[in-house]
Amino acid sequence: MPAPRVRRWKPLALTAAVLAGITVPATATATASPTTAPAPLAVGAYDDTYYKDALGKTGPALKSALHTIVSDQTKLSYDQVWDALKTTDQDPANSANVILLYTGTSRAKSASGGDQGDWNREHVWAKSHGDFGTATGPGTDIHHLRPEDVTVNSIRGNKDFDNGGGAVAGAPGNLTDGDSFEPRDAVKGDVARMILYMAVRYDGESGFPDLEPNDKVDNGSAPAIGRLSVLKQWNDEDPPDAFEKNRNQVIFDKYQHNRNPFIDHPEWVEEVW
Repeated sequence: MPAPRVRRWKPLALTAAVLAGITVPATATATASPTTAPAPLAVGAYDDTYYKDALGKTGPALKSALHTIVSDQTKLSYDQVWDALKTTDQDPANSANVILLYTGTSRAKSASGGDQGDWNREHVWAKSHGDFGTATGPGTDIHHLRPEDVTVNSIRGNKDFDNGGGAVAGAPGNLTDGDSFEPRDAVKGDVARMILYMAVRYDGESGFPDLEPNDKVDNGSAPAIGRLSVLKQWNDEDPPDAFEKNRNQVIFDKYQHNRNPFIDHPEWVEEVW
């Protein structure tokens, strides 16, 4: 594989938040002075409730606490995933459509299926990495299931994530080669946080595989996916935007009733890994 490239990009415009119906707090401004104390870190909306047992922890202790928290969820069937994605990934500008993960295009909700031109259910943590298929649990967890064009989904296949490769036909900004896939810049962080959520949520209990990220590609059917170093880079460079935050909230409120902690606290990625 070629050496990872470092990219920088600007956060998505706040208009996406308005379209998604999300209130974005105004940023306070003040004249700096030598005696001004640093502003305190923002406290998450769920820190004193949902995440209270994770606060103050780091490393394995934080991962264990987050696993316990997010494992309390309502599970969906694979058929129920179709309808769920029509809500979680609804186009903020057109309620009849969903936004596709890799292409970023808006497509009719009614165009779900398996034919060319349809969208289907992309397992961001490829289901063959751990051989969990579409069984209720990791195979139906909508924190890592996203709508995607059938052809582009097939091109991604079960490849690991890494930088580099050639352009993906029909999906500008995405790259791929024989053993890896690089998503477009605007969803690199989304992909990373979905993968790392899965590694926290599924740790070998209840008959499910112990999913773990590693720093390799071509993992095959092992319950592992890479590259961790690149995923961490993507998490840093593409922070959660309004669409991703809204999606997390909809999953929590309407479907699984659990959250992706790395959307609420992206800094926890470095604390765990």
